[in-house]
Amino acid sequence: MPPSSPSMASTLRAYAVPLILFAFAMLYQLLLIPNYFPPSHYDVLKIDTYSPVDKVRDSYHTLQSNWNSAPQVPDTCQFLKIQYAYELLTNPLWKRDYDLFGIDDQLHILENASKNCAGKRISELDLPLLDVPPPFGPIDHSHKVITALDFQSIFPVTKPWLIQLYSSGSKRCAQFSESWNKIASLLHPFANTGMVELGEVQLAVYLADKRSTGKPYFRNGIPYLLAIPPGCRDVKCFSRFDGELTVDKVTNWFATTVLALPQINYYSKESLVPKLFGKSSHHKVKVIFFTKSGERAAPFIRQAAKDYWDYASFAFILWREEESSYWMGAFGVESAPAVVFLKDPGVKPVVHHGSVNNSFFLKMMENNKQQELPQLRSVTSMELGCDPHGYSRAGYDTIIWYCAIAVGRPGLALNKMRETMCRVKETLSKHNEADASSDNQTLAPAVEVIKRKRLTFAWLDGEKQKDFCRFYLGPASEQTCGQHTGVDDIPQLFIIRYLRNSSAMDTKTEEKPTWKSLLMKDLEGEHDQAGQFVARYKGASDISEISQWIASIIKDGDTRELPFFTLRTPALVPDDKDPGWSRTAQKVPLENLKQRIQGVVRGLLVYQEDPRIGPFLLLGALISMGTIWFRRNQQAQTSESNPQSQPSSEEPSQDERNRRPRDGLRRRQTKDSTKNQHPSMTDSEPKGAYQMPLSDSESE
Repeated sequence: MPPSSPSMASTLRAYAVPLILFAFAMLYQLLLIPNYFPPSHYDVLKIDTYSPVDKVRDSYHTLQSNWNSAPQVPDTCQFLKIQYAYELLTNPLWKRDYDLFGIDDQLHILENASKNCAGKRISELDLPLLDVPPPFGPIDHSHKVITALDFQSIFPVTKPWLIQLYSSGSKRCAQFSESWNKIASLLHPFANTGMVELGEVQLAVYLADKRSTGKPYFRNGIPYLLAIPPGCRDVKCFSRFDGELTVDKVTNWFATTVLALPQINYYSKESLVPKLFGKSSHHKVKVIFFTKSGERAAPFIRQAAKDYWDYASFAFILWREEESSYWMGAFGVESAPAVVFLKDPGVKPVVHHGSVNNSFFLKMMENNKQQELPQLRSVTSMELGCDPHGYSRAGYDTIIWYCAIAVGRPGLALNKMRETMCRVKETLSKHNEADASSDNQTLAPAVEVIKRKRLTFAWLDGEKQKDFCRFYLGPASEQTCGQHTGVDDIPQLFIIRYLRNSSAMDTKTEEKPTWKSLLMKDLEGEHDQAGQFVARYKGASDISEISQWIASIIKDGDTRELPFFTLRTPALVPDDKDPGWSRTAQKVPLENLKQRIQGVVRGLLVYQEDPRIGPFLLLGALISMGTIWFRRNQQAQTSESNPQSQPSSEEPSQDERNRRPRDGLRRRQTKDSTKNQHPSMTDSEPKGAYQMPLSDSESE
């Protein structure tokens, strides 16, 4: 029986892939290609691409003479296209940019004129359409014009570069020159800036983007910005700017992508306390900027936020006049711009009104990076002189020094204790000789050690540094150290007297040690290098009483002969790990996931404009269609030539049905009869065996 012909549905399913490819090929060729490749200005003038200026003029005059001799007036919109093409291609700079890079940044003028040309005559049009741009702005000292000869001199890059590709004939570049000077001045301490004119054709082509066909272009026109990070040696590691050309967005992109500087967030009146004060570490000074512009932080502020990350938290607030009374009452800020340094609880904020530059702000940061009462932490214990492995702030040859520490769980009670200790420190620091000669001579020992930097005031987070806290307070640490247990938090005050072994100091002095060698040797020891005596304050939270108690402890510690012995003080818990942006710019990826996805999308969009895609799709459709047709035809021929190989659909006859049980019974009987016979009788004949011929005697 001949095979049935396939149905239309099965045929369409078999040829689905080539049909889809063919449809995409036609869609691309008929709809997308005309949009991606509109008629060029050379086509409008009916001349060859890249024709010289003389030929452009001749073609324009020819078209103009044809209009004058024609009986009908030419279409106004068509005249505008011809006039625009003529003005563009007769300007040497515009023609160069258009021929090499496809730059046509004045096309909006033609579009606007075409919209407004309805009902107008040619004589009523304002000609010429294009204005010659003003001269390019002055070149700032912070950047230079780079040529192809000196481009190689900037490699290997040790300092990042921001390069602008511009054209002397571009109006957009002329308008951007002032913004570029501001960008260069903001980045001057951190990066080099340079400019490349498109007349440096070889260099401009090297730096430009490339289409799928290899032709250079600038995805957003000119001016075009790209960054060369430190250590970059190839165009593949360049970072290209795709956003809006404003000072704020360009500097933010460069500071984030290339310099790896942290972002500084804006806060409102409502979010400042829960999001900044509530989430930042207690030991950090709060640096708050008030601004009217709403722009992001300048690079030098972000660099300071990175350098002083261990000391301060930064924030920006947009100034609103209706909130001025609130900020005046909260921080004493009268107007913007202003910067505020918030330190310890109860301490008056440090406020500076007016703008700040890099050097002035760094000086302010250095003077205000520490709280009035600094926190004792793993990274500050050596600096404060509150570490038995370290030395006094007065120098490594000091034998006796002191550290007064207020400790407790973070909260209102500890804040009040910190405020009290700030007042105590202020009282002793401002105590002069006139006061010392009066009735209040009991404070003289404390005043003297403060002047000589032998006394340090600090506070300790008893919740985080619970082991350190319990080591010094002992049984009295339940309400001060560790996690909250439901009982009232009671902060405490204690003072540590450190004593260096004088004989050990003499030996080290004879060996003429350095600070680093002594410190490393001490850190390698199992025990503390300085002996410690601890005194805990049990009086009231009175400034005068605490001051006198500290003075008496110091007087007693300096005059009494106390034995020297060492302990093993628990180590302070390390602070938070460094944030991702604290690594060097070389180790930070120049593109995050979002930027990589955007790069892939841009690459696909570039390939959309490839004129070879349509023919490739059509070729794929033809190849797949031929392959499918060949396979289906081969299967059909095989079926026709071997009809017996196909299973028969006819029912077996009655004789065949009766014969099948008898054949099965015969096979079972044969199997049973040979089951008990000797193997030699049932074995099959070996391969290569043969029958020996009989002899004559045997044959007889």
